[in-house]
Amino acid sequence: MKIDFHTHGKLSKKVEFSLEYFIDMVNAAKENGLDGFALTEHFNTHRFSDVYDTLDNEFPYVEQYYEVNGVKVFPGMEVDIREKGHILMIGSREDIRGLRAKLNTYTEKDHFIPFAELLEEASKFNLLKIGAHPFRETTPLHQIDDNLLKQLNAFDLNGKDLHEQGVDGNSDKVYPFAKELGLPVVGGSDTHQSLQYGSVVNILESECSNVNEIKELLTTGRYKIEISSDIHTKVEAAQKMKAALKEKMEKIAQ
Repeated sequence: MKIDFHTHGKLSKKVEFSLEYFIDMVNAAKENGLDGFALTEHFNTHRFSDVYDTLDNEFPYVEQYYEVNGVKVFPGMEVDIREKGHILMIGSREDIRGLRAKLNTYTEKDHFIPFAELLEEASKFNLLKIGAHPFRETTPLHQIDDNLLKQLNAFDLNGKDLHEQGVDGNSDKVYPFAKELGLPVVGGSDTHQSLQYGSVVNILESECSNVNEIKELLTTGRYKIEISSDIHTKVEAAQKMKAALKEKMEKIAQ
């Protein structure tokens, strides 16, 4: 099973959730060989609830994923913490909605939730917790207390960082860091625009339909990460397209 653990369903936080855009994204994921992906939209995106309200209305929910044109879409979100890092949370739609409800007072930049408090709240739900892009300069995680980081399930080998820092440059930071903490590394494309799908994927040894099955494969090492030989082309093209689309949307808004 090919799966991506870090994707977005919107071009940016400020725009409305578009079903048409989302379906185009799913189709692009499928064209890039993905069997599933985690939809880790930013927790403080504009009208976060619209994302899952729309999916609930439009697509069947099976076990812990939405079935969208033959692709398994696992609910999730990306949470900013006070220490500046980002944490990916993946789980059932009930657990994602439940944790998101606890974050209503923490959506503003100067008032993000402290990492320890987020972990405490997350412990009340069955979630896959991934430290996103741990060596990104603007949102690092490597400086945080090891005892807190060890409560995560994995760290993110991020498509954007692999492009910007170099495949070896980023990998040589993330893998030793994760190993020191006794945690696995998983791939996440960090896709906001469809051209970025396939830049980095995880190949699981068996099909998964829920978080427990995914956790089992990750903790036992029964998966591998595949980085596209075209990763730089994919990410750069996606970034250019994203910038062009955002400019177009801003002009329409004016």
